[in-house]
Amino acid sequence: MMFEHLGEWRNVSTAIGIILVVMLIGLLLYLLFWRIVRGFARHTSSVLDDSLLAHCRRPTVALFPLTAIYLARPLLAVQLGDEPTAYLAAILEVLLTLNAAWVLIRLLLVAEDVVSRRFDVSASDNLRARAVHTQFRIIRRIAAVVIGLLTAAILLASSEDFRELGTGILASAGVVGLVVGFAAQKTLGNLLAGIQIAITQPIRLDDVVIVEGEWGWIEEITLTFVVVRVWDLRRVVLPIGYFLENPFQNWTRVSAEILGTVCLYLDYTAPVAAIREELQRIAGQSPLWDGNVCGVQVTDASAQTLEVRALVSAVDSGKAWDLRCEVREGLIAFLQANHPDCLPKVRALVRETAEDSSSLPVA
Repeated sequence: MMFEHLGEWRNVSTAIGIILVVMLIGLLLYLLFWRIVRGFARHTSSVLDDSLLAHCRRPTVALFPLTAIYLARPLLAVQLGDEPTAYLAAILEVLLTLNAAWVLIRLLLVAEDVVSRRFDVSASDNLRARAVHTQFRIIRRIAAVVIGLLTAAILLASSEDFRELGTGILASAGVVGLVVGFAAQKTLGNLLAGIQIAITQPIRLDDVVIVEGEWGWIEEITLTFVVVRVWDLRRVVLPIGYFLENPFQNWTRVSAEILGTVCLYLDYTAPVAAIREELQRIAGQSPLWDGNVCGVQVTDASAQTLEVRALVSAVDSGKAWDLRCEVREGLIAFLQANHPDCLPKVRALVRETAEDSSSLPVA
């Protein structure tokens, strides 16, 4: 038995008392620490202290008492002896390692909050902010995986039994790697694609894209898949490798600014100059127009109609869509009220034949 070498049970009770006291001290330090952080949060506008309270308070509940017990090992060794204290220290090291990994992962969320405050994606010119957010989110997920792997490695190397297990795993790693690589080649490919997208950034968060015939925004990018929020609030989930293997449209790749087009199909009698003046009036009165591009051109002529294209610009795709609808409605209303004859019509040529004229009544 573990406690056969103990002289008296009094030593055990004393050790338990020491553990309870140091745990209480650790909890008091935990409360004092977060009370100080909360005080800073109330008197400063920094996002750091608020984010620490939101993400790291719960993981540190056990960290302070466990650290206090670990530091009290010399006192426990006097009461319990070296062997029981060594067992207790091994257990504490495992718990502290797991807890520290949890805290590190939560600190990644704190860093993400700081980056979000520094680079605001809600701004009108948010290209740089979206690029930073995309890179950081993917890097955060990769870092979380690395922390998990390092934690597992530390735990495997913490004792002789686990070290032997780790050696056996490494010995068979070649065969296992081949089997896993063959079975999960798609998953591994998506992981590598996620890293590549974080570096090259063909897409960013909140980019406006057209994929699979759907128009929407990049809502989420993970290591394995991408979520596209479609205009009607549906979500299209695609493997991240899709964006490296298939063509797609990215309307905000270089800039959030975008041109909106409105095509009207009118009769040959349509007054293009009047339509151009009306477009200037509609765009000038709209808060959606950014003041850069506003023009009308005849871009095609078929046997029946003219294709008249109105071109306007806006600061982002959402406003460009609303501006296009506003321009389309305004121009149609203008033509209906002032030039109804220029709307599309079907022409027919009627010829009078000899039979038709002979059938007419004689006066």
